[in-house]
Amino acid sequence: MPVRSSVFSVLSMAAVTITAAPVLAQPRGEVGKYSDVVVEGSVLEPRSLDVPSDKVAALLDVPDGFRVSVFADNLINPRMLAVSDAGRLYATRRSVGDVVLIEDKDGDGHAETVRTVASRPGMHGIAFDGERVLLATVNDVYEAKVETDGSFGPLHRIINDLPDAGQHANRTLAIGPDRMLYISVGSTCNACAEPNPENATILRAKPDGSSRTIFGRGLRNTIGFDWEPGTGALYGFDHGIDWLGDQEQVEELNRIEQGRQYGWPYIYGDGQANPQDNPPEGMTLASWAAASEAPMLGYTAHSAPMQMAFYDGTAFPEDYRGDLFVAMRGSWNRRPPSGYEVLRVKFENGRPTRFERFLEGFLIQQQDGSYGYLGRLTGIAVGKDGSLFVADDSNARIFKVAYGSASSAAATTTAKTPNTVTSPAASEIAIKLLLPKDRSGMAVKAPFSDGSKIATAQAADGDNASPAIGWRDTRPDTKSYAVILDDPDAAEPKPFTHWIAYDIPAGVTELREGLPTEPVLQDPKGMKQGMNSGGSSGYQGPKPPVGDPPHHYHLQIFALDVSSLGLKPGAGRKEVLEAMRGHVLAAGEQIGTYKRSGVDNARN
Repeated sequence: MPVRSSVFSVLSMAAVTITAAPVLAQPRGEVGKYSDVVVEGSVLEPRSLDVPSDKVAALLDVPDGFRVSVFADNLINPRMLAVSDAGRLYATRRSVGDVVLIEDKDGDGHAETVRTVASRPGMHGIAFDGERVLLATVNDVYEAKVETDGSFGPLHRIINDLPDAGQHANRTLAIGPDRMLYISVGSTCNACAEPNPENATILRAKPDGSSRTIFGRGLRNTIGFDWEPGTGALYGFDHGIDWLGDQEQVEELNRIEQGRQYGWPYIYGDGQANPQDNPPEGMTLASWAAASEAPMLGYTAHSAPMQMAFYDGTAFPEDYRGDLFVAMRGSWNRRPPSGYEVLRVKFENGRPTRFERFLEGFLIQQQDGSYGYLGRLTGIAVGKDGSLFVADDSNARIFKVAYGSASSAAATTTAKTPNTVTSPAASEIAIKLLLPKDRSGMAVKAPFSDGSKIATAQAADGDNASPAIGWRDTRPDTKSYAVILDDPDAAEPKPFTHWIAYDIPAGVTELREGLPTEPVLQDPKGMKQGMNSGGSSGYQGPKPPVGDPPHHYHLQIFALDVSSLGLKPGAGRKEVLEAMRGHVLAAGEQIGTYKRSGVDNARN
């Protein structure tokens, strides 16, 4: 996908209310960055309108031929929705901390049975995988068997260490067409440098929760994501930065691909710079933008996209097949308010082309000029009968949208073939691939000698601190060094690379413990760090699966005949190895081991 060159479309609901002084801004360079911007923001929270459930549907608008009804009410706080393989509808309730099964047993179009089937504090994400259900709280992912009556069996925790919450605590998850588990983890803040690389990401793990990596990053809060049926490409709708003005930042519809980053917190929209935050030292706004993917489309700022679902039913007209429906919860910080609707994203040939409002009328301006709402929309799911379910977490309802006088056509499942996921072929550790046999080695020192245990401080479960390392090299023709830490005992990828560093100046022969994980370091000056197999830059400590025998971690140091590999910061292992090929003068290694002991409640 082209970097920062995609189609960019914004639907605006009213005049812009941002006012700005003359703006003087430039990407960070040798002289730094200077911004002089005045931003006028709004705090405008519409109030909930008390309209009875038997009357609210008549106030809503849907396209001709469609009808909307209240399927369930008095639900307290329905958030995410999911439909099981058996066709049953479930909703998570964050404020209650449970999952409810919602059933219309008599077929009159209104659910009369609501029962709790699972409970945990902060319950939010839900997805079905055949006869298994997956549930997410802030830090944990659980699995359970779906019983024949729709209830859930005992919950078993398969992940227990998702990042701690902050501003965006609501985790969502899904099983992808590649049979892997995807988890959205929002940022802890509006715009900041996250100390935990797993924040502001979509993570990818095996179905049992193990082997977790970062799939896409720079995603402030992508609660809603799903796979386009024809291509299998992953799309997500990201929440824009607040307090840049009523018209900024638009909500971004992204095509999310493995290993890519999407701009937050420094770049947004079609290459605009956040005037408040500077990228890490050694990076400019221009270089951050060049490394970021542009949104495919942008929608009205502050609309708050929530759950989304591609339509795979047959009850709606054929023109709707393969289009995307998104629940927009609505703004609290825009004048006039935005969102409070269900959005249709039209797809053509597997790509999004435009937005259309599908279900609206929830936002009402009163005669005195104030605003009220009939609902704030959160969850969305396609029923087995081809209808669309929409949750309102504020007025405690679930709506059902059907086509025609009745909805009897069954949903179909279109085969989705992922085209954005690559699994690298197994290879040797770096030193075996790069060191010519006629080149001598060099001495390497590390806090572990060959085969000894790596300290807990260097492990992911410990301090996750890079080890203090050094090397001896007397060659006058050495121009720079590189470091690669490989684990060939990992199941996938093989080897799993925990650390890549390059363009280390020739005068540097040791690195202190606990280096920052930024792509460019200031000490040693100019040292770059690549992307480890976990999907983050810098060092990632050992974390082999519990129960595995000790894994071997090969710390490899390379002396090179070039002062720079000519790569951008954050390069991947394949790029680094290719750039090093033919330039290795000498290399050395130390091997440490690490085994996680004990049994915990997460297979990770």
